[in-house]
Amino acid sequence: MVRIITDSTADLTPELTAAYGIEVIPYFVTLDGTSYRDGVDIDRQRLFALVEERGELPKTAAPSVAEFMEAFRGEEPILYIGISSRLSSGTDHARLAAEAVGPERVRVVDSLNLSTGIGLLVLLAAEARNQGLGLDEIESRVLQAVPKVWTTFVVETMRYLYLGGRCTALQSLVGSLLQIRPAIQVLPDGTMGVRAKWRGSRRKALESLLADLEANLPRLNRHRVFVTHSGCEADAEYLAREVERIAAPDEVLITGAGCVISSHCGPDTIGLLYLLQ
Repeated sequence: MVRIITDSTADLTPELTAAYGIEVIPYFVTLDGTSYRDGVDIDRQRLFALVEERGELPKTAAPSVAEFMEAFRGEEPILYIGISSRLSSGTDHARLAAEAVGPERVRVVDSLNLSTGIGLLVLLAAEARNQGLGLDEIESRVLQAVPKVWTTFVVETMRYLYLGGRCTALQSLVGSLLQIRPAIQVLPDGTMGVRAKWRGSRRKALESLLADLEANLPRLNRHRVFVTHSGCEADAEYLAREVERIAAPDEVLITGAGCVISSHCGPDTIGLLYLLQ
């Protein structure tokens, strides 16, 4: 049977990875010289507490080629789906590891996405595997879905994204960091850009996510929608209820962002992630 592997930036809950038989390789977060495995040695709440306590932003790192090679050991066919290669070196490391252990047995898919934008592809792969499909067919199905992932999120504070250097389009917002809540979208090339800039209440920014969903209804894949957040549970519950009312998907899943994603987006970020037809 095909092993489906991803990394901790996919922001899938332990319950989901267990239910779907998904393996997760942790990324690393470093603060004040101490390195932590994302989701293993540190959680999001502790991460934000340390940032406030020490006054510095975390640094993040992908697993090494050697660590990927260790994860890819064995005889079973493997499909690894990783974070956008435009945002991290991890997927490139995975490719080098796959070449070393056997590219026919280990395939690497660049999600060109992040967080549960990756998670959508990983669950699609696991469902295909559970239907009895082989490695080639699963890889093909996932590659076809990569450009169909819609990932948009609202950022409460610009400090993390801007200082992390993950979104160059944000440079134009530096002069008004405290007045604007941007809606950030993952672009087709795997980078991030500003979709909209919202002044005023947070609710107005949340409504922009729902407005995008309504606009996408004619081409929405209604199988699954993720609401992913970095510590704003009430907003996540609100969005989930509204998604069910507007789109009636098969399931709406609420997940919390892990430490790597939270290190770049900061607290109280929230997004809607789903597949288009």
